[in-house]
Amino acid sequence: MAASSQMKKRVKRQTSEGTSSSSSVASPSSIRPKPLACRVYIGRIGSPYCAFIALALLFVLCATWNDTTSEGHVPQFYSFDIVNEFPHDPEAFTQGLLYGGNDTLFESTGLYGRSSVRKVDLLSGKVKLSYKMDESLFGEGLTLLGDRLFQVTWLTNIGFTYDQHNLSKMGKFVHPMKDGWGLATDGNVIFGSDGSSKLYQLDPVTWKVIKKMTVSYRDQEIPLLNELEYISGEVWANVWQTDCIARISHDSGNVHGWILLHQLRQNLLDSGHKGIDVLNGIAWDEQNKRLFVTGKLWPKLYEIQVRPLSSPVSGNINELCPIRVNI
Repeated sequence: MAASSQMKKRVKRQTSEGTSSSSSVASPSSIRPKPLACRVYIGRIGSPYCAFIALALLFVLCATWNDTTSEGHVPQFYSFDIVNEFPHDPEAFTQGLLYGGNDTLFESTGLYGRSSVRKVDLLSGKVKLSYKMDESLFGEGLTLLGDRLFQVTWLTNIGFTYDQHNLSKMGKFVHPMKDGWGLATDGNVIFGSDGSSKLYQLDPVTWKVIKKMTVSYRDQEIPLLNELEYISGEVWANVWQTDCIARISHDSGNVHGWILLHQLRQNLLDSGHKGIDVLNGIAWDEQNKRLFVTGKLWPKLYEIQVRPLSSPVSGNINELCPIRVNI
């Protein structure tokens, strides 16, 4: 199941890919020099107690300054609270997920011979409509713009459009990404990922690249960008093979925050669901401000509310969300 030959092929594909670019690429954020206040001479403060307090405050100030991106954002780490749990087809190898209104989800599933585009009832998890793809295709990311669903496919630069009302295929398109992984939209442009550290902005009519940027955190490129969702001015991305979602600036590619969802998958494993695969699938209900997440072959879909972590974290993303770039 999760360790299927198809997935092994996907791993091999990823490790052999390059990341060529002919468009503008946002450079990683640089660390600013410490402010003058961080270099004050603490010994000039009168009492040892005051000196200790001042030193602690300055430590926090300097640490915060060092973690601020070039856009002035302080990267944050988030945990979550479960608001609701909903049934989800445990046979659905979720590749793309989005909220379509009226307690309806649209979902793209993968695996050869099992790929589909679906209209799903949120509350029951039942598939209301389904389009079964050709067995030679591996479904990937999905987004909705106007009344059309756009879907990309793995290992190809070919995508398809569907009528959102009846899921009839309307046509196909060719995109400039090396591979199709994730799609999202802000209503004007389409954001795309190809499994690398590149985030694309694409014209939804011509499918030409408007902009291409490198996604980075603390000068480190973040590869394996997978399913995407546009939320309140940011692009949120599942990072493949991790239990983490990166919150990305759609202007620069800088990661503004990380949502740590390890406990969701662990809860399923502890409940005896040993056949599940990785976290993948983000859907945003803009009108009601509801956030939904699920995973490949997960029997549940969760509505969650994110909250900043109250306890300190190291900030080392390789420890919190190991990105297996060498698999």
